[in-house]
Amino acid sequence: MQLARIDGTITSTACHPSMRRVRTVICQPLDADRRSDGAPVLAADTLGAGLHQLVFFTTDGTETRRVVNDARSPLRNLVLAIVDPAATPARA
Repeated sequence: MQLARIDGTITSTACHPSMRRVRTVICQPLDADRRSDGAPVLAADTLGAGLHQLVFFTTDGTETRRVVNDARSPLRNLVLAIVDPAATPARA
């Protein structure tokens, strides 16, 4: 599980059938100080996270394929939780 910021959504006219039913978002992984940590990744989002919200995501492809109910899905990353901003201290 890793902390990330939602930087956008993906819209595609051609995609794997398992991706048609799931919103796909751009997640920017963050370090403990909430600075960018590596390249952005795509993740399936069944929770409806908003732009710039903090989330936890997993790279467990098995769990992601279970959620989309397709063992052959190319999806690997999945948003697991939206971070409540009131429950976390702000970082400079």
